[in-house]
Amino acid sequence: MSTLLSDLGADLPLIAAPMAGGPSTPELVTAAARAGGLGFLAGGYKTAQALAGQVHTTRAEGVSFGVNLFVPNPLPASREAYARYAREVQGEADRYGLTLPEEPIEDDDHRTDKIDLLTSSPVPWVSFTFGIPDRAVVSALRRAGSTVLQCVTSADEARRAADAGVDALIVQAPAAGRHSATLTPERPPVQVSLPDLIAGVRSAVALPLIATGGITTATDVAGALGAGAQAAMVGTVLLRTHESGASAPHKAALADPAFDTTVVTRAFIGRPARALRNHFTDRYDALAPAGYPALHHLTSPLRKAATAAADTRLIHLWAGTGHRQAKAESIADTFAHLADQL
Repeated sequence: MSTLLSDLGADLPLIAAPMAGGPSTPELVTAAARAGGLGFLAGGYKTAQALAGQVHTTRAEGVSFGVNLFVPNPLPASREAYARYAREVQGEADRYGLTLPEEPIEDDDHRTDKIDLLTSSPVPWVSFTFGIPDRAVVSALRRAGSTVLQCVTSADEARRAADAGVDALIVQAPAAGRHSATLTPERPPVQVSLPDLIAGVRSAVALPLIATGGITTATDVAGALGAGAQAAMVGTVLLRTHESGASAPHKAALADPAFDTTVVTRAFIGRPARALRNHFTDRYDALAPAGYPALHHLTSPLRKAATAAADTRLIHLWAGTGHRQAKAESIADTFAHLADQL
C-alpha cells in the first residue's frame, strides 16, 4: 500500500473518480472512504458556493477526500460553425419547447472562486483536468496543505504537469468514460492500453501515478498496480451504485441490452467524451464542431429536459468501455469485488 493513500487512512488502493454533473455526491465520496478507499467530489459545472456546500457536507462525515477542478483550456468554435450546429440541434430542442443559446457562451467554470475556496478551506487532495494550472496555483494549494494531482493522457502531458510542480499524476487511458482529460481536445485521444500508457508515463517522470480509464474488474485493478500505478481510480463501475447521483435513465441505460456500444464523441460538449452510443451521437457527432465550453452550454438545456423525460435518445449517457460491469449495489460491495485480487 502506497503512502500516497495510506497517509489519509485508506486501506485499499481504490479511488472513486470525480464525475461532474451529478454522480459524485457527498454520499458516494463518503461511502468510498468508509469502504477503505478515497473519493473525489467533482467541482466542475458548479458554482463555488455549491461546491462549498458539498465540501462542508463531506467534511462533516469525518473522512478524507479530494476535489477535482476543471482548468480552462478554451476550444473556441467559430461563430459560423456554432450557429450551423445550433440550428441542427434546435430541431431536437423544439420537441421540448426550448430555445437554445444563439450565441456561444464561453466561461471559466468559476475557476478563481473555487481556487480561493480550496486555499482558504483546504481539502486533503485537489486534482485538475482539461488543463494544467499555473505553478503559483499549485504552490498556493500545497502551502494550504493539499496534495495536488494532475490528470494526464500522455507522457508529454506528464512532463508538463511535473514542470508545474504537482505531487502526483492521474493517468487516464482512452477507455475512460465521460470527458477525456486530454490537453489537446481538438484531436481524438490516441488509442493506447492503460498498462502501456502507465509505462510510458513512468519512463517520462518520477511522480507517483494513479491509473484510470476502463478499470472495472479485479483483474483490471491488479493490472494497473502491476504496471506501476499506486492506486486505481474508477468511475463508470460506480454509476449504478446506491450512493451514485447518476440519473435513473442513465443507470437504466448502463444495463439495457439496447445500449451495447460506447463511442468517443464531441456532439454533447464540443470536446472528446465517451458515452453510450445513442440517437444523438449517431445523428450529431459528425456535425459537431470542436468548441468547448460553448457546445456544453448549447446542449445543456436539451440534455436536462431529456433526462427529466427519460428520453435516452438525447441524454449524454457517459460510460467507459467496461460499463456492463456496473452493478446496482453498494460502493462497499463494488470496492470488495475490485479488491479481490489484491
